[in-house]
Amino acid sequence: MNPTQLVIAGASGRMGRMLFDACATDPQTQLVGALDASTSPALGVSAKAFGGNADVTVVAELSAMPAGSVLIDFTRPEATLAYLDACVKNKLGMVIGTTGFDDAGKAKIAAASKHIPIVFSPNYSVGVNTVFKLLELAAKSLDSGYDIEIVEMHHRMKVDAPSGTAIKLGEVIAEAQGTKLSDRAVYERVGHTGEREAGKIGFATLRGGDVVGDHTVVFAGIGERIEISHKSASRATYAVGAIRAAKFLQTKPSGLYDMFDVLGLR
Repeated sequence: MNPTQLVIAGASGRMGRMLFDACATDPQTQLVGALDASTSPALGVSAKAFGGNADVTVVAELSAMPAGSVLIDFTRPEATLAYLDACVKNKLGMVIGTTGFDDAGKAKIAAASKHIPIVFSPNYSVGVNTVFKLLELAAKSLDSGYDIEIVEMHHRMKVDAPSGTAIKLGEVIAEAQGTKLSDRAVYERVGHTGEREAGKIGFATLRGGDVVGDHTVVFAGIGERIEISHKSASRATYAVGAIRAAKFLQTKPSGLYDMFDVLGLR
């Protein structure tokens, strides 16, 4: 099979550099493009300056990329949705790691997946996605008599809260119990809140320092407490998972996929 041709968005950012590193060490991939914001000083610079293993120039527009290549995007919702239009126009697959989309943004991604293959996941770590699967089993076993709380912490620069991963944790639990997270989520507690309402899923968000990403789900019962945690020490795990997702798309038709599909966890 020919190498998967990759275009990496956010070339000068932290995640962009990690993706360049992961691409450089994977012989089954080939870097063919690099993107950054139209105001970025990286425009016109070789991707090699940011860890890329190919002398491609960082640009702001997607139009010149080879058809059939895959864009990996961990930027911001507004940038991702602009790239999405260009991917549909130029028949590029897309791996979306951006979080913080509103319902309209998610609907636009779903609509685009009718024309191109897309992997859309809030977290590309193999470990985190294994935790998602473990939570399906735990949620079914602990569906009565246990209060559920989700605690997450990220670095001080993260702009959305709760994290996309934390929300996905809640969605996995709610769906496993035959419910919807929107009917159960509690994102804020302040003042005189009264007793905890049974069946709710609480979220606590912490921000500080350079924490890459910590997530813990607590099932608190009477006389016992079960905790399932994942802690990320490096963004490299996200990059490796995203590269794996891009290679997965190489042979897939149009459609909306997630990391369960990539890892065979369905």
